[in-house]
Amino acid sequence: MKKNLISVLILALLVVNLVMTAILTITILPETKKSNELITRVCSAIDLELQSGEKEDVSSIPIDDIEVYDIPDSMTINLKQGADGKDHYAVISVSLSLNKGNEDYSTYQPTLEAKQSLIKSTINTVVSQYTYDEIKTDQQQVQDAILDELHNLFESDFIVSVGFSSATYQ
Repeated sequence: MKKNLISVLILALLVVNLVMTAILTITILPETKKSNELITRVCSAIDLELQSGEKEDVSSIPIDDIEVYDIPDSMTINLKQGADGKDHYAVISVSLSLNKGNEDYSTYQPTLEAKQSLIKSTINTVVSQYTYDEIKTDQQQVQDAILDELHNLFESDFIVSVGFSSATYQ
């Protein structure tokens, strides 16, 4: 008799548990859907904001819309001291690729020659932050850092890439 009473009690608890789970599911599920929709809207808003600030990919620009501006003089720049404790320097000639289709191109392109000292100063500041080993192993990282600083300088992304037409590291 005891076993039957315990079995009935367990069955009753199981039914109560099932009913409570159903009630919780029915009451919580609509609120969870609303929260998921809100989270989705917030995420989509963040994605839009992140995409609007992305740099333009050079490969997506037609070659006819790219103008190359060479900075006339090569620059000799002292590099940051590395692990070897020796002084190193870089001699680089820089060329900038400009997007003629960008709305800021007509504003800034005519003034590039007048702003050469600012551009050279920015390049010097960026390159001097790297050691001989860093610049030798990952030159593209240095070029990308220069591009980011030039975007900040001009507050525009009409410059789409920075290249070293010649680079010597000592």
